[in-house]
Amino acid sequence: MAGVYGKLQERIRELDALTQAMGVLEWDHQTHMPPGGSAGRGQQMGTLAAIKHRRLADPVVGEWLDALEGSEDPGVAATLRNARRAYTHATAVPSALVSALSEATTAGHGAWMAAREANDFAPFAPALERLVDLIRQQVACLGEAEHPYDLLLEQYDPGSTVAALRPMFSRLAGELSGVIDEAIARPRPPALSLHVPLAPMKAINRSVVSALGFSMDRGRLDEAEHPFTLGVTPGDVRLTTHYHLDNLLSTLSGTIHETGHGLYEQGLPARPGTWTNTAAGMGLHESQSRFWENCIGRSLPFCRWLVTVLDAEHPSHGLTAEAIFGAANRVSRSLIRIAADESTYNLHILVRFELELALLTGELAVADLPEAWDDAYARIVGIRPDAPRAGVLQDVHWSAGLLGYFPSYTIGNLYAASFRYTIEEAIPDLWTQVEAGEFGAVLSWLRDNVHRHGHMMDAPDIFAAAVGDRDPVADLITHLRARQEQVSAL
Repeated sequence: MAGVYGKLQERIRELDALTQAMGVLEWDHQTHMPPGGSAGRGQQMGTLAAIKHRRLADPVVGEWLDALEGSEDPGVAATLRNARRAYTHATAVPSALVSALSEATTAGHGAWMAAREANDFAPFAPALERLVDLIRQQVACLGEAEHPYDLLLEQYDPGSTVAALRPMFSRLAGELSGVIDEAIARPRPPALSLHVPLAPMKAINRSVVSALGFSMDRGRLDEAEHPFTLGVTPGDVRLTTHYHLDNLLSTLSGTIHETGHGLYEQGLPARPGTWTNTAAGMGLHESQSRFWENCIGRSLPFCRWLVTVLDAEHPSHGLTAEAIFGAANRVSRSLIRIAADESTYNLHILVRFELELALLTGELAVADLPEAWDDAYARIVGIRPDAPRAGVLQDVHWSAGLLGYFPSYTIGNLYAASFRYTIEEAIPDLWTQVEAGEFGAVLSWLRDNVHRHGHMMDAPDIFAAAVGDRDPVADLITHLRARQEQVSAL
């Protein structure tokens, strides 16, 4: 049995190496590669994806899994659970389809960039039609489910279903309605009006990233049109951000969000060849980014510490902590998801969830997507986009074929709120530490209760073990109301 497990581990290491190489190619694609390299990069990614698929779908992998089934060793059992999921998916989807999807996502990113530049959906439409068609083919290969979208959710948040998400989203939307109406009815704090030149903007962001605990010896910070994080290994984690020189808070929000992802990647356990050294789900991954971005980064104690960073890197800023806090927590019905306030953010996810369901089932054609997007925003968010760049073209996800990912953001927001209140109980002087720029105790709690587990358990089990029987919807609403009460008290 030990010999069989060793063979499985060696195959997993090989598959991980291919995944990591593809990740670096994708990082280069979105950060440094010239536009002319897109076609060639698509072929490279497609070739590697096909090789990886063949090695994973090799019948001998199934034989190894069968031989090891029933192991009482917890580590082996977790490896088998995660490997069985991957193997089942791989054997269901033909290698040619995997390669086609990889090539289509590379082409889709280039088409999306061109469409955003032109502020016109038309250049992106053919690429998105191709991607949606391929994803439908993939779903058809994966078998039966209560809803076909469940098969996409399984790739990002195992255990999530449309049947579970719909009532949760409905409850959350109803609760949010009151929070948003109350906040908008109050006098709003003023927005910030500040231009920060590129050099100090970069210095401010790097100072924040380092203070939160991200190791630059094992990572880096670069620029991208749409911020993202790549965890190659815990020793090579790559953050990206987008510098908005006239919007310090938008820039910092994105940077802190990606830092949360990066801290999780740097904190994952070193268990190569097991697939228990990975994130347990994208909802849990998003909880880490949203916790740091919102629970910590939008708090008044954090803003008081941030002023000391601005004093050092851009002394002419002229801002107070209260002004930053108020501006960071303004509530308004806005168009751009990544710039949305905490209270309205999940409404943006509801739009995408609704449209993805319709796209996948064929109820909505890609050609009709821009109008459907605008109508959904008017109905759900309460504001209608006036241009594709601020509407249907704002997210990179669909160009990467990531249908089924967006619900992870709301799952992450819910988890993050419960983490906040559990950490407050565990660290009574939490906010005093935050105001002093001391984030080590918070990071240590997350390392102990989330990061170190990797994927030994699925995300819901890790979450429950960390917070007990807390109600995350209630926690999120409590968090949002408390934050707005603080704003009103300024």
